[in-house]
Amino acid sequence: MNAKLTTTPDRRTVLRGGIITAASLPLGVTLASCATGGGGDEETTDGGEEPGGETSADNPFGMAENTTVDAVIFDGGYGVDYVEFAADILAETHEGSSVEVSPSTQIATELQPRFVGGNPPDLVDNSGAGSIGFNAILDQLEDLNDVIDAPNLEGTTIRDTLYDGVLAPSTYGDKLAAINYVLTVYGVWYSSSLFEENGWTPPTTWDEALELGAAAKEQDLYLFGWGTEAATYYQTLAIESAIKEGGDEVRLALENLEADCWSQDAIQGVFAAMKEAVDAGYFKPGGSGTQFTAAQAQWSNTQEFLLYPSGSWIENEMRDQTTEGFEMKGISSMSLTSSPALGADALHSTAGEPFIVPSDGNTAAGKELLRIMLSKESAENFAATKLAPTIVRDTVPADGFGSTALVSQTDLLSAAGESIFTFNFVNTYGMNPEQLPIWNSFLDGSKSVADLTSELQAITDRIREDDTIDKVEVS
Repeated sequence: MNAKLTTTPDRRTVLRGGIITAASLPLGVTLASCATGGGGDEETTDGGEEPGGETSADNPFGMAENTTVDAVIFDGGYGVDYVEFAADILAETHEGSSVEVSPSTQIATELQPRFVGGNPPDLVDNSGAGSIGFNAILDQLEDLNDVIDAPNLEGTTIRDTLYDGVLAPSTYGDKLAAINYVLTVYGVWYSSSLFEENGWTPPTTWDEALELGAAAKEQDLYLFGWGTEAATYYQTLAIESAIKEGGDEVRLALENLEADCWSQDAIQGVFAAMKEAVDAGYFKPGGSGTQFTAAQAQWSNTQEFLLYPSGSWIENEMRDQTTEGFEMKGISSMSLTSSPALGADALHSTAGEPFIVPSDGNTAAGKELLRIMLSKESAENFAATKLAPTIVRDTVPADGFGSTALVSQTDLLSAAGESIFTFNFVNTYGMNPEQLPIWNSFLDGSKSVADLTSELQAITDRIREDDTIDKVEVS
């Protein structure tokens, strides 16, 4: 099967792009030759009956008593202990039942044979570089709308507790195929204590950033720095800035792999500003030969440069390599002008860590564990221990559990309102490995804006013209 869902969504303000991209993702061949339906008491591929229990407000999916829930969780930046926390609650609320949490860093390698064999886990965090492509398993996954419409442990319908738009990236047509658990905020991060000490103001435009670079240079500091594996963080920053400046048409041209999409005025303006910073010596030299966490420590620990573009995982990632009193905060990406098309507070943010419930597993058990994860108690635990918000609202206190970065994330989300956007074409087409050396050369001064533009465009053009690659139409 290689059909396309063609429904065009009618919302475009919240999580721009995520809704539309997901709705038009082509459906590929499934991993199993014959997908089965899900739900309690349905027949499994091995001919057995899925055990079922009585449904109630406390057991909305009818999970059977004395169940062992099989959960395989991506063991990445967030670890697996937050799922184990929810597992302990499940054991308390369903006496005699338990959860076996298995960490994995290679979800596709380990689980594809189980999908093919008809014995997948009950719950999977399908995340990481080795995740399973949704086009390969979409027909073998439960529709999770019933999880969202169920009450959480506090008795509130889960749908009413979530940030707007967070379900869109994993909604295919009418089917909610995954629930992305973590809300990632992208921005430019800095030490507010260092800025206060020097009387600096975080920049809102590229002109202000260049002025800050000059001020930093007077104190033998750099404006930016980078590590070789993370050079494309600056591509993400450039795209964010350009979309803020030029609006949806900039994003759509990139998402749809259009000819000359990298030559759009907004993108060229940002590239030119970055090149000015490179040529002025505002980037710390040697980034292309520095391991990325070592480079990040030059920012968070020895404070050799001022600004670092990243997702909100940066605080947790550098927790052990951040100097005392750093007081990390974030700003949304700089725009070219003070009145960008999407507004000065527009923000790149999207939900990640997609949890799926395979239809051939014990679906009631998988959904029950996911329901518990979406409770206020579990979401607060995640925010407190990972210093990042989940998709559940109002779980971060005003003091951010003592984290200035976490407070900053909630402030950025609140200020952005509905002006939140995302883009997916880099990951959709696996462009990053080819783009990485280009950006390393640009940031170390070896390439011009024209070189950067033509080489990124060549990658885009090659993918667009390759008929063997399924295209995602974004409209």
